[in-house]
Amino acid sequence: MALGFQNLQAQDQKERKVIQLSGIILNADSTDAVPGVNIYVPKKGRGTSSGRFGYFSMPVLEGDSVVFTFVGLKRQSFTIPVEMVDDKISLIVTMQEDEIALAEIEVMPYPTEEEFKNAVLAMNYEAPMSVDSRGNMSPETLLRWAENMPASGNENFRGFQQGQIMQIQDRYGPRPFRLLDPFAWSQFIQSIKRGDLKKKD
Repeated sequence: MALGFQNLQAQDQKERKVIQLSGIILNADSTDAVPGVNIYVPKKGRGTSSGRFGYFSMPVLEGDSVVFTFVGLKRQSFTIPVEMVDDKISLIVTMQEDEIALAEIEVMPYPTEEEFKNAVLAMNYEAPMSVDSRGNMSPETLLRWAENMPASGNENFRGFQQGQIMQIQDRYGPRPFRLLDPFAWSQFIQSIKRGDLKKKD
C-alpha cells in the first residue's frame, strides 16, 4: 500500500510542468531596482536572489508559492498558476516599504544616573602614554605603538598590488637580476661621475 502511494506521488510530481519564472523587482515608486531580494519556494527549500539591476530568474513548478522578502520591505508572495499553456512567466514586482517604529530604549550600565556619575568620578584613570612637558608623546611610546600597529588599508592594498605585479612578472619569465643589467651599471657609473654618492655636509 505504501509503495502504491509513493508511485501516485511520483506521478503527480511528474505531471507538474516546470515553469521558468523571471522578472524584475522595483521599489514602491517603480523608480529604482531592488538588488538582493530573496526569492524562494518555502516548501521546496530552493530559491535565488535579485541581481544588481533587480533581475531574477529561477525554475519553479506549477502550483508553487514563491515568496519575496527583503529587510525593510513588506513580504510578498506569488502562486504559479496550474495547467499553464506557456512554460515561462515574467513578473514586475514592486516592493512596499515596511515601516516599523520601535520604542526608544536607553541602555545604561547602572540602575540610576546618579550611580553612574559616582562611578565615573571614582574611577582611577592612569594615562597609558607618557607625555613630555610640551604635550607631545615621547619617541619611545610612538615607536612602541608603531611596532604593534597593524598595517592600514592603504598599506595592505599597496602590498597586495605589488604581489600581483610580481606574480604577473613570474608568469612570463624569471625576475630581472639588476646586478647583471648593463643599463643599470651605466646609470650607476653616471651617478658616480656626477657625484650623487658623495657625502654632503
